Amino acid sequence: MLFQVGGQGARPTFFEMAAAQQLPASLRAALTYSIGVLALRRPFLHKVLDYDDEFFALLMMVLETHSLRTTDASFSESLYGLRRRSVKISPSKYVPQIEAGGHIRNPGLEKRQKILSVVFLVILPYFKSKLQSIYNKEREAVLQASLWGRDDPRYNDTDYSTGETSNLHNEARDGGLSHLTLLKRRIQTVVGACYPWLHATNEGLSFAYQLLYLLDATGFYTPGLHVLGVHVCRATGQELMDTSSRISKIRSRERERLRGPPWLKALQRVLLSCIYTTLDYAQTGLITAVFFFKMMEWWYQSAEERMSAPTVYPPPPPPLPPKVAEDGIPLPPDKTICPLCSQKRANPSVVSVSGFVFCYTCIFKYVSQYKRCPVTLMPAAVDQIRRLFHDV
Repeated sequence: MLFQVGGQGARPTFFEMAAAQQLPASLRAALTYSIGVLALRRPFLHKVLDYDDEFFALLMMVLETHSLRTTDASFSESLYGLRRRSVKISPSKYVPQIEAGGHIRNPGLEKRQKILSVVFLVILPYFKSKLQSIYNKEREAVLQASLWGRDDPRYNDTDYSTGETSNLHNEARDGGLSHLTLLKRRIQTVVGACYPWLHATNEGLSFAYQLLYLLDATGFYTPGLHVLGVHVCRATGQELMDTSSRISKIRSRERERLRGPPWLKALQRVLLSCIYTTLDYAQTGLITAVFFFKMMEWWYQSAEERMSAPTVYPPPPPPLPPKVAEDGIPLPPDKTICPLCSQKRANPSVVSVSGFVFCYTCIFKYVSQYKRCPVTLMPAAVDQIRRLFHDV
């Protein structure tokens, strides 16, 4: 049950519901990335990026309204072949209808449920995004004040303040702040204090519902679906086949309602045809945008990994050995003999500045007294003597 991946039964799997819920976030990231790339050549598109919350909310408002009207499902749910069904059906109003071919057509959502679905799918996420933005700015202002102090000019340049209410009243009374600015800062302070609790409550409820849905303890995947009294079910084959005919009937009724002179009707028909064509190819275009975004994300991530990977170079050649000074101690022909005591080395130690090996006792006394290597006469200190555990 937990890992059902087939299409058996009307209840969608947890993975289908999770994919449908995560699609809008991926779609927004893809559109933001695409517009950002285009803005490099068309600077006026930066205005769209400045109001990305409003732009995306308006786009999703159109898509969700159209999808709920024609398929009784959200935009992402319709892509996965899912439909929304009312849990409480009034027997007097919503009786399964038998069509001409003998097929039973399930009743659709109520108008109220469709409107509230748009609210939960578009409006509430929009307000959540704006509250998140306000909270982030307020948190940055608090951090800035804690690091620099409220009297620092860099802190005063910002638009957000977390000063006490008495200070704000004093500034407003002295004419430093308008009542609108004072109200704005109060709202920001309230959002900064309350948003973490609201966000934690929302995430906790969502996690609880998803866990219960995974354990087959509830039929509602999110709290919003529970409030609406709506279950998400798999669409039957007949429903998928009848979707196009249903859309055609809706559009035919809309064309019949056109009023006005013939030239105005013709203009309205052209506009409706353009809108219908845009909506018909919206799903394909947006899914292509998501795919393009994922492909470019993978491409640039691979390029960054290649650029950041350390380059393996061949080892450099060893430096030339230091030359024996004319006034230095000559080296014995046997490399195992200490140049200082002319005996076989005991506790071999090397002087790091020159690389020559001596007995530890001999070289320690010599360097302590003369502060140099006895062979090359290069300046050396006691801490530059290194003991060797293997004599060469």
